[in-house]
Amino acid sequence: MFKTIEPWLEQFLWKSRLVVFVAVFASLFTAFGVFYMTAVDVYYTLSHLAHYAQLSDAERAHLKAQTVAHVVGSVDGFLLGTIMLIFSLGLYELFISKIDPAHEEGHSKVLYINSLDNLKDKLAKVIIMILIVMFFEQAIFLKPSGPLELLYYALAIMLIGLALYLSHKAYNKQ
Repeated sequence: MFKTIEPWLEQFLWKSRLVVFVAVFASLFTAFGVFYMTAVDVYYTLSHLAHYAQLSDAERAHLKAQTVAHVVGSVDGFLLGTIMLIFSLGLYELFISKIDPAHEEGHSKVLYINSLDNLKDKLAKVIIMILIVMFFEQAIFLKPSGPLELLYYALAIMLIGLALYLSHKAYNKQ
């Protein structure tokens, strides 16, 4: 009995991987959405700079700090969009089919995904960068009020450097 339904069952199981299309397209559309929102934010950030030269020193300093924070936030948004794009392409390559143009000579190997661990490593590196950018975005407005807060700030920067070093070391080991 099982021998008669086994081929049908195996075909069904193999084709069930196509449910990953839901995640591929959802991730791709999310990436487009995040890129769009971030591009709009960049446009409005730059539009506020039109009369920068006419501001007083205090107003310029305030606008500069806000602009730097918005630019750092924009980097964060573009990195998040990149994560979603890498995730979408990686899922497609791993579960559906190889993307032929990605494997042609002369194309960047940045988006080349050959295993689930490879996808996970690429995503982890971008997530680390997002966390670093988020820390920088918050640190712009940080004004340490005592030596202990300054020490914590220095320790946080040291830990970020260590995370970058370890992720770079792990990448070069492969």
